[in-house]
Amino acid sequence: MKEEAVPDARGVAGRPPADRTAPRMVEVWDLPLRLWHWLLAGFVLVAWFTPTVHDTFHRFAGYSVIGLLAFRLIWGVYGSRYARFRMVGVRLRAAPRYLLNLRRGMTGRYIGLNPAGTLMLVALLLTLAVSAISGAMAVTVTFFGVWWVEDTHAYASDAVIVLVVLHVAGVVLMAILQRENLVRAMITGRKRIRGHS
Repeated sequence: MKEEAVPDARGVAGRPPADRTAPRMVEVWDLPLRLWHWLLAGFVLVAWFTPTVHDTFHRFAGYSVIGLLAFRLIWGVYGSRYARFRMVGVRLRAAPRYLLNLRRGMTGRYIGLNPAGTLMLVALLLTLAVSAISGAMAVTVTFFGVWWVEDTHAYASDAVIVLVVLHVAGVVLMAILQRENLVRAMITGRKRIRGHS
């Protein structure tokens, strides 16, 4: 019976030991989540640039956003590890301290969303829901021309764009501080992490 290889000073079976501190790539964002992210970004931009000019495109984009939000809620429960919402509460509670530490350049390392990213996710989902639902209400017979529905849609839509700008700025800032291409990570689904010895 062949003996099992036992690590020695040279590694396993005479091979050098692996460097546990070397960077390695891990799968973080699954394909459905990545498609959701980029489709949502595209439809939000279409909705932003088409009101009162191309109403058909605007409505299609708005209804698509509602569908994508519904998918994200489902995927937040049944999706892969980093797509699920199980850590949202913990990360939201950690967000104020994280933002204070961020001012001192202390970013920490998170494989999935960091607390600031989680806060942005929740803010964007809620604001997008208000914007899209109020927009859908505004074209119904019951709520057409109702001032508070139209105002809610206008203000929520403006807030979405402000949050999008903050989101992009945050991604750029974290990419600089952590020296990692986060846009590429949301395209490939893979992030670089460092192991621990």
